[in-house]
Amino acid sequence: MLATRVLHFTESVIRETTRLAQAHGALNLGQGMPDFDPPEEVKEAACRAIREGFNQYAVTWGIAPLRQAIAAKMRSFNGLPWVDADEHVTVCCGATECMMATMLAIIDPGDEVVIFQPFYENYGPDARLTGATPKWVPLHPPDWHIDPAELRAAFSPKTKAVIINTPNNPTGKVFTRDELDLIAGLCQEFDAIALSDEIYEYINFSTRPHVSIAALPGMAERTVTISGLSKTFSVTGWRLGYCIAPATMTAGIRKAHDFLTVGAPHPLQVAGTTAMALPQGYFDGLREHYRARRDLFLPLLREAGFSAHTPDGAYYVMADIAGLSDLDDVTFVRRMIETVGVAGVPGSSFYHPKEQGRTTVRFMFAKRDEALHEAGRRLLGLRYKVAK
Repeated sequence: MLATRVLHFTESVIRETTRLAQAHGALNLGQGMPDFDPPEEVKEAACRAIREGFNQYAVTWGIAPLRQAIAAKMRSFNGLPWVDADEHVTVCCGATECMMATMLAIIDPGDEVVIFQPFYENYGPDARLTGATPKWVPLHPPDWHIDPAELRAAFSPKTKAVIINTPNNPTGKVFTRDELDLIAGLCQEFDAIALSDEIYEYINFSTRPHVSIAALPGMAERTVTISGLSKTFSVTGWRLGYCIAPATMTAGIRKAHDFLTVGAPHPLQVAGTTAMALPQGYFDGLREHYRARRDLFLPLLREAGFSAHTPDGAYYVMADIAGLSDLDDVTFVRRMIETVGVAGVPGSSFYHPKEQGRTTVRFMFAKRDEALHEAGRRLLGLRYKVAK
C-alpha cells in the first residue's frame, strides 16, 4: 500500500536514539537539542506576541519584519549585499523544510545531487523524495578533507545540485575557502546549483571567518543559502528556518513551501525578529560558549577510550570506537545507553552504504557543564560494560 519512494526509509536514527535514551533514563548526547534556554527577551517576545494576538496565519513566506532582519543579517554577516527581503527571503518551518522545499522547486526525477558524507541524515531521503540520484563524495578523516579528484568524478551532465553543510553536521568540519572555490568552479562548469546549509554559521571555532559560497564570484545566481534560528538561539522546537535565493528560484521555493506547510508559526516569527536584533556580543559569545564545552568534553571522551578529531565548528564530534569494542556502531550505542546511560548516534546513519560508519558514533556537546562531566564519568565504565 506504500509508495515506492518511502519503502526504503527507516525512522530517523537520531530520533530513535532519543526515544531509547528516554526509556533508559540516559544522558542524551545524540539529538542536537541544547539544554540551554533562549535569551529571556526572546522568550518574553514570544509570550507577548501570543498575548497581543499574533495567532493566525502570517504571510506565507514570512512576516515582513523578520524577512527584513534576515536580509540585513545576510548582507552584513554573510557578505551578500544584493539580498532583498521581498525578492530573496523565504521563512520556512525549520531549515529542514527549507532544504526540502528548495529541492522540490529545482530538482526533477533523473537529476543527480552531489552529497558529501558523512552527511546529515535528511539529505539522502530529501534527494530521493524528488526522484534524484545521490552521488556520494567522502570527507576523509581525521580532518575530513575533500579529495578534488573524487569530487570532480561525482559531477556529470546530470548534476543539478551539490549540498554543502558548513560548519558540518556530523563532523564539525568548516569548509575552507579553497574547498568552496573548488565546489564553486565545478558548479559553474557543470551548470549546477549549490544548496548551502549554514545553520551552524555562528558556531565556528576556527581562525577562518565563516564564508558563504553565495558570496564567491559567479555563485550568487546559482546558490540557495539555508539557515535558521534553531541553533543560534537554542530554539530547536520553534522550527524557524529561512532560505536565500535568486528571485526566480525564490518564486519556486515559495510555491513548494506554501503547499508543504502554508507558513511558519506567526508568534514565533514575531519573537524571531527580536532574536535577530540581539547585540553582536551575543553572537560572539555563542562561539565561546560552545568552544568551552567542546574543550571540556573531548578530553573526557578520549579518556574513556574514544578516538576523536577536534571539530572546528558546530557542536558535534564523530568518535571512533574501534579501540573500545569490536561491536558494530548500532549495537554499541544500544549497549552504551542500556549499561552506562549515555546516548550517541550510530555513525552508520550518516553514511551510504551504512557499513562505512560501523566504527563511529556521533556525540553532541550542547549540554551544561555538569551534564558533560557526568557523561564523562559514565563513559569511563564502557571498557568494563561493553563486551568486545
